[in-house]
Amino acid sequence: MLDRVMEIIDGAFELPPLREDIPQGDVPGGRIRIYENHKEKADQVFPLLLKELSALSSSGRKKAVVSIYGGSGVGKTGIAAILAYYLRENGIGSYVLSGDNYPHRIPMYNDAERIQVFREAGVRALAREGLISEDVNREVHDLQVKELDADPKQAEIYPWFERYFQSGRAALSEYLGTPKEIDFEEVSSILKAFSEGSDLIALRRMGRTDTELWYEMVDFSDVDVLIVEWTHGNSDYLEGVDIPVFLNSTPMETLMYRKARSRDGKEDSCFVTMVLEIEQGKLYDQAPKAKLIFAKNGELLDLEGLKRVTEEGSL
Repeated sequence: MLDRVMEIIDGAFELPPLREDIPQGDVPGGRIRIYENHKEKADQVFPLLLKELSALSSSGRKKAVVSIYGGSGVGKTGIAAILAYYLRENGIGSYVLSGDNYPHRIPMYNDAERIQVFREAGVRALAREGLISEDVNREVHDLQVKELDADPKQAEIYPWFERYFQSGRAALSEYLGTPKEIDFEEVSSILKAFSEGSDLIALRRMGRTDTELWYEMVDFSDVDVLIVEWTHGNSDYLEGVDIPVFLNSTPMETLMYRKARSRDGKEDSCFVTMVLEIEQGKLYDQAPKAKLIFAKNGELLDLEGLKRVTEEGSL
């Protein structure tokens, strides 16, 4: 129960050494590698998380939902796994749930839908404003084939491009991180069932193909803290989160991470870069609701501090 948190804070909690086999929840694709910087940040988050849990316990709550959220490469999965491990080692049952199991489409189809949303809105805007011609249609097609139709620099070459790009980006923003893309209702129902004390809850599992989709009954009878690790863990569409924890990374930090992990030297496409920029903007819009905000280096931030590091680290 959460009252165990009070005992830990009144006494001395432990940050036990990590084992290589600590549970990592239900992240699609299996285990991820946990690095030393994940542990360093988890060590900074854990004492403050305990204080937030203590406040809930003092109000009579028996269970709590924590979200560990942020952008690409910030370490959500690894940090959430370590925090859950620390809680369990200190006598507080915990489980990590990955929100990445709850899009309406498997990753391959969702990636295709994102591109379709962007391109359809772009060409529709050109048609509505009388900007189409055989030449324009050919130019649009060529840019799409080369995956350059999401590159804002093309506006320097094509007079019609700005209208195509801005219309497509606006439509994409209305899709990303909304109920059009993600089943927030199902995730919210899981959080509600957990908070109300359900012992067995069906959780969704998925891979990367349309034959890798199933459900598993998970025993929550000994779980006091449910940790949701997810980019969208503080979304206005998500209900039932008690303690949102924002792990921030600046656009420059995200870019460096994406380059470091690129395969065969291939960097993100212009389209992927645009998706990340839109998601990052939404994360900043949600920041005022976060209980705790941490910079990528582990520094605890308030909203002014978040604004400062964002401006300092902007591209």
